[in-house]
Amino acid sequence: MAVLAARVRDAHAARVWLPLGHSSWASYCEAEFVISRAQAYRLLDVARALAAIHGTVAAGTAHAYTSKMIDLLADQAPGLLKVLRENDPDYVLLDGTLAECDRTGGSRADYSAKHRRHGVNVQVVTDPAGNVLWISPVLPGRCHDLTAARTHRIIRICERQGVPVLADRAYQGAGPWVTVGLKRPPGGELTPTQSTVNRALATARAPVERGMARLKSWRVFRRSRSSPNRMTSITKAVLTLERQR
Repeated sequence: MAVLAARVRDAHAARVWLPLGHSSWASYCEAEFVISRAQAYRLLDVARALAAIHGTVAAGTAHAYTSKMIDLLADQAPGLLKVLRENDPDYVLLDGTLAECDRTGGSRADYSAKHRRHGVNVQVVTDPAGNVLWISPVLPGRCHDLTAARTHRIIRICERQGVPVLADRAYQGAGPWVTVGLKRPPGGELTPTQSTVNRALATARAPVERGMARLKSWRVFRRSRSSPNRMTSITKAVLTLERQR
Protein backbone atom coordinates (compact mmCIF):
# COMPACT_ATOMS: atom_id res chain seq x y z
CA MET A 1 0.00 0.00 0.00
CA ALA A 2 2.85 2.38 0.85
CA VAL A 3 4.36 1.95 -2.63
CA LEU A 4 1.03 2.65 -4.35
CA ALA A 5 0.42 5.64 -2.09
CA ALA A 6 3.84 7.04 -3.03
CA ARG A 7 3.14 6.58 -6.75
CA VAL A 8 -0.21 8.33 -6.44
CA ARG A 9 1.40 11.17 -4.45
CA ASP A 10 4.16 11.71 -7.02
CA ALA A 11 1.71 11.61 -9.94
CA HIS A 12 -0.59 14.10 -8.24
CA ALA A 13 2.26 16.45 -7.38
CA ALA A 14 3.57 16.41 -10.95
CA ARG A 15 0.08 16.68 -12.51
CA VAL A 16 1.12 13.99 -14.97
CA TRP A 17 -2.39 13.43 -16.30
CA LEU A 18 -2.23 16.65 -18.32
CA PRO A 19 0.77 15.84 -20.57
CA LEU A 20 -0.48 12.26 -20.86
CA GLY A 21 -3.72 13.48 -22.41
CA HIS A 22 -6.17 12.56 -19.66
CA SER A 23 -9.10 14.87 -19.19
CA SER A 24 -8.94 14.76 -15.41
CA TRP A 25 -7.17 13.36 -12.36
CA ALA A 26 -10.03 10.89 -11.94
CA SER A 27 -9.67 9.43 -15.44
CA TYR A 28 -5.90 9.11 -15.01
CA CYS A 29 -6.31 7.22 -11.71
CA GLU A 30 -8.81 4.87 -13.29
CA ALA A 31 -6.52 4.14 -16.25
CA GLU A 32 -3.17 4.00 -14.46
CA PHE A 33 -3.97 2.63 -10.99
CA VAL A 34 -7.45 1.12 -11.51
CA ILE A 35 -8.80 3.09 -8.54
CA SER A 36 -11.46 5.76 -8.15
CA ARG A 37 -10.82 9.44 -7.43
CA ALA A 38 -11.94 8.98 -3.82
CA GLN A 39 -9.57 6.05 -3.33
CA ALA A 40 -6.73 8.10 -4.82
CA TYR A 41 -7.29 10.88 -2.29
CA ARG A 42 -7.36 8.35 0.54
CA LEU A 43 -3.98 7.07 -0.68
CA LEU A 44 -2.71 10.66 -0.74
CA ASP A 45 -3.64 10.90 2.94
CA VAL A 46 -1.75 7.66 3.58
CA ALA A 47 1.32 9.00 1.77
CA ARG A 48 1.25 12.22 3.77
CA ALA A 49 0.91 10.30 7.03
CA LEU A 50 3.83 8.04 6.14
CA ALA A 51 5.92 11.05 5.16
CA ALA A 52 5.09 12.74 8.45
CA ILE A 53 6.29 9.81 10.55
CA HIS A 54 9.31 8.96 8.40
CA GLY A 55 12.46 9.43 10.41
CA THR A 56 10.57 10.31 13.60
CA VAL A 57 9.19 6.90 14.57
CA ALA A 58 11.28 3.89 15.48
CA ALA A 59 11.23 0.96 13.08
CA GLY A 60 9.60 -1.25 15.69
CA THR A 61 6.81 1.25 16.26
CA ALA A 62 6.22 1.63 12.54
CA HIS A 63 6.05 -2.15 12.19
CA ALA A 64 3.51 -2.31 15.02
CA TYR A 65 1.37 0.36 13.34
CA THR A 66 1.50 -1.53 10.04
CA SER A 67 0.57 -4.83 11.70
CA LYS A 68 -2.33 -3.18 13.48
CA MET A 69 -3.63 -1.69 10.23
CA ILE A 70 -3.39 -5.06 8.48
CA ASP A 71 -5.27 -6.75 11.32
CA LEU A 72 -8.03 -4.12 11.23
CA LEU A 73 -8.48 -4.60 7.48
CA ALA A 74 -8.36 -8.39 7.85
CA ASP A 75 -11.16 -8.30 10.42
CA GLN A 76 -13.44 -6.75 7.79
CA ALA A 77 -12.86 -9.50 5.21
CA PRO A 78 -16.04 -11.53 4.56
CA GLY A 79 -16.35 -15.30 4.45
CA LEU A 80 -17.12 -17.19 1.25
CA LEU A 81 -20.72 -17.94 2.26
CA LYS A 82 -21.48 -14.26 2.84
CA VAL A 83 -19.93 -13.28 -0.49
CA LEU A 84 -21.96 -15.85 -2.41
CA ARG A 85 -25.17 -14.68 -0.75
CA GLU A 86 -24.40 -11.04 -1.54
CA ASN A 87 -23.43 -11.55 -5.19
CA ASP A 88 -25.50 -14.62 -6.13
CA PRO A 89 -23.35 -15.49 -9.18
CA ASP A 90 -24.54 -17.97 -11.83
CA TYR A 91 -21.28 -19.83 -11.27
CA VAL A 92 -17.83 -19.14 -9.86
CA LEU A 93 -14.29 -19.66 -11.12
CA LEU A 94 -11.79 -21.31 -8.79
CA ASP A 95 -8.02 -21.18 -9.08
CA GLY A 96 -4.98 -21.43 -6.83
CA THR A 97 -1.67 -19.62 -6.73
CA LEU A 98 1.57 -19.60 -4.78
CA ALA A 99 2.32 -16.41 -2.87
CA GLU A 100 6.09 -16.46 -2.46
CA CYS A 101 7.32 -15.52 1.00
CA ASP A 102 10.22 -15.95 3.38
CA ARG A 103 11.19 -19.38 4.63
CA THR A 104 10.99 -19.81 8.39
CA GLY A 105 13.18 -22.26 10.28
CA GLY A 106 14.31 -25.48 8.66
CA SER A 107 10.84 -26.64 7.63
CA ARG A 108 10.14 -27.46 4.00
CA ALA A 109 6.37 -27.36 4.48
CA ASP A 110 6.22 -24.08 2.57
CA TYR A 111 8.26 -25.38 -0.37
CA SER A 112 6.22 -25.94 -3.53
CA ALA A 113 7.74 -28.65 -5.71
CA LYS A 114 5.54 -27.46 -8.58
CA HIS A 115 6.83 -23.88 -8.49
CA ARG A 116 10.23 -24.76 -6.98
CA ARG A 117 9.93 -21.91 -4.52
CA HIS A 118 8.93 -21.31 -0.92
CA GLY A 119 5.54 -19.76 -0.40
CA VAL A 120 1.97 -20.32 0.67
CA ASN A 121 -1.02 -21.74 -1.19
CA VAL A 122 -3.83 -19.25 -1.80
CA GLN A 123 -7.21 -20.17 -3.28
CA VAL A 124 -9.08 -17.50 -5.22
CA VAL A 125 -12.77 -17.44 -6.14
CA THR A 126 -14.00 -15.01 -8.81
CA ASP A 127 -17.31 -14.32 -10.49
CA PRO A 128 -17.84 -15.15 -14.19
CA ALA A 129 -16.34 -11.78 -15.17
CA GLY A 130 -13.14 -12.40 -13.21
CA ASN A 131 -13.90 -10.05 -10.32
CA VAL A 132 -12.33 -11.34 -7.10
CA LEU A 133 -15.03 -12.48 -4.68
CA TRP A 134 -12.99 -14.27 -2.04
CA ILE A 135 -9.41 -15.09 -1.10
CA SER A 136 -8.73 -18.03 1.19
CA PRO A 137 -6.56 -18.18 4.29
CA VAL A 138 -3.15 -19.52 3.36
CA LEU A 139 -1.88 -23.07 3.59
CA PRO A 140 1.69 -24.38 3.25
CA GLY A 141 3.09 -24.11 -0.27
CA ARG A 142 3.37 -27.88 -0.69
CA CYS A 143 -0.42 -28.22 -0.32
CA HIS A 144 -2.18 -29.34 -3.53
CA ASP A 145 -4.93 -27.07 -4.87
CA LEU A 146 -7.60 -29.75 -4.50
CA THR A 147 -6.57 -30.43 -0.90
CA ALA A 148 -6.65 -26.69 -0.19
CA ALA A 149 -10.14 -26.35 -1.70
CA ARG A 150 -11.39 -29.20 0.46
CA THR A 151 -9.71 -27.82 3.57
CA HIS A 152 -11.43 -24.46 3.10
CA ARG A 153 -14.76 -26.20 2.28
CA ILE A 154 -15.02 -24.15 -0.90
CA ILE A 155 -16.76 -26.86 -2.89
CA ARG A 156 -19.15 -27.77 -0.09
CA ILE A 157 -20.18 -24.14 0.47
CA CYS A 158 -20.73 -23.54 -3.25
CA GLU A 159 -22.79 -26.72 -3.52
CA ARG A 160 -24.89 -25.72 -0.52
CA GLN A 161 -25.61 -22.35 -2.16
CA GLY A 162 -26.33 -23.96 -5.53
CA VAL A 163 -23.41 -22.22 -7.26
CA PRO A 164 -21.52 -24.39 -9.78
CA VAL A 165 -17.72 -24.24 -9.84
CA LEU A 166 -15.47 -24.13 -12.91
CA ALA A 167 -11.83 -25.05 -12.35
CA ASP A 168 -8.74 -26.39 -14.10
CA ARG A 169 -7.54 -29.99 -14.07
CA ALA A 170 -5.71 -29.49 -10.77
CA TYR A 171 -9.14 -30.03 -9.19
CA GLN A 172 -9.78 -33.35 -10.94
CA GLY A 173 -11.70 -35.60 -8.57
CA ALA A 174 -13.37 -32.76 -6.67
CA GLY A 175 -16.81 -34.20 -7.39
CA PRO A 176 -19.75 -33.58 -9.72
CA TRP A 177 -20.25 -29.98 -8.56
CA VAL A 178 -16.88 -28.92 -10.00
CA THR A 179 -16.49 -28.86 -13.78
CA VAL A 180 -12.93 -29.46 -14.98
CA GLY A 181 -11.36 -30.20 -18.33
CA LEU A 182 -11.26 -33.75 -19.67
CA LYS A 183 -7.92 -35.55 -19.65
CA ARG A 184 -6.64 -37.42 -22.65
CA PRO A 185 -6.91 -41.16 -21.98
CA PRO A 186 -3.63 -43.12 -21.75
CA GLY A 187 -2.48 -43.99 -25.24
CA GLY A 188 -5.52 -42.35 -26.81
CA GLU A 189 -6.94 -39.03 -27.94
CA LEU A 190 -9.94 -36.96 -27.00
CA THR A 191 -12.94 -37.18 -29.29
CA PRO A 192 -13.89 -34.05 -31.28
CA THR A 193 -16.82 -33.53 -28.91
CA GLN A 194 -14.57 -33.76 -25.85
CA SER A 195 -12.10 -31.34 -27.38
CA THR A 196 -14.93 -28.90 -28.06
CA VAL A 197 -16.06 -29.19 -24.44
CA ASN A 198 -12.53 -28.46 -23.22
CA ARG A 199 -12.27 -25.37 -25.45
CA ALA A 200 -15.62 -24.08 -24.20
CA LEU A 201 -14.54 -24.59 -20.61
CA ALA A 202 -11.22 -22.83 -21.24
CA THR A 203 -13.11 -19.87 -22.71
CA ALA A 204 -15.45 -19.71 -19.71
CA ARG A 205 -12.49 -19.90 -17.32
CA ALA A 206 -10.42 -17.22 -19.07
CA PRO A 207 -11.64 -14.35 -16.84
CA VAL A 208 -10.16 -16.00 -13.74
CA GLU A 209 -6.72 -15.29 -15.19
CA ARG A 210 -7.57 -11.59 -15.19
CA GLY A 211 -8.58 -11.87 -11.56
CA MET A 212 -5.32 -13.61 -10.71
CA ALA A 213 -3.34 -10.99 -12.63
CA ARG A 214 -5.09 -8.30 -10.62
CA LEU A 215 -4.05 -9.98 -7.40
CA LYS A 216 -0.49 -10.34 -8.68
CA SER A 217 -0.41 -6.56 -9.02
CA TRP A 218 -0.09 -6.63 -5.23
CA ARG A 219 3.59 -7.17 -4.54
CA VAL A 220 2.76 -9.36 -1.54
CA PHE A 221 1.49 -12.02 -3.97
CA ARG A 222 4.69 -11.89 -6.01
CA ARG A 223 7.39 -11.75 -3.33
CA SER A 224 6.61 -11.03 0.29
CA ARG A 225 9.26 -10.45 2.94
CA SER A 226 6.74 -11.52 5.57
CA SER A 227 6.59 -14.71 7.57
CA PRO A 228 4.09 -17.33 6.36
CA ASN A 229 2.40 -16.90 9.74
CA ARG A 230 1.33 -13.37 8.76
CA MET A 231 0.20 -14.15 5.24
CA THR A 232 -3.38 -15.06 6.15
CA SER A 233 -3.96 -11.65 7.73
CA ILE A 234 -2.31 -9.97 4.75
CA THR A 235 -4.44 -11.83 2.19
CA LYS A 236 -7.60 -10.97 4.14
CA ALA A 237 -6.54 -7.32 4.22
CA VAL A 238 -6.02 -7.41 0.44
CA LEU A 239 -9.51 -8.88 0.01
CA THR A 240 -10.99 -6.01 2.04
CA LEU A 241 -9.18 -3.46 -0.12
CA GLU A 242 -10.13 -5.22 -3.36
CA ARG A 243 -13.79 -5.02 -2.38
CA GLN A 244 -13.44 -1.24 -2.16
CA ARG A 245 -12.35 -0.87 -5.79
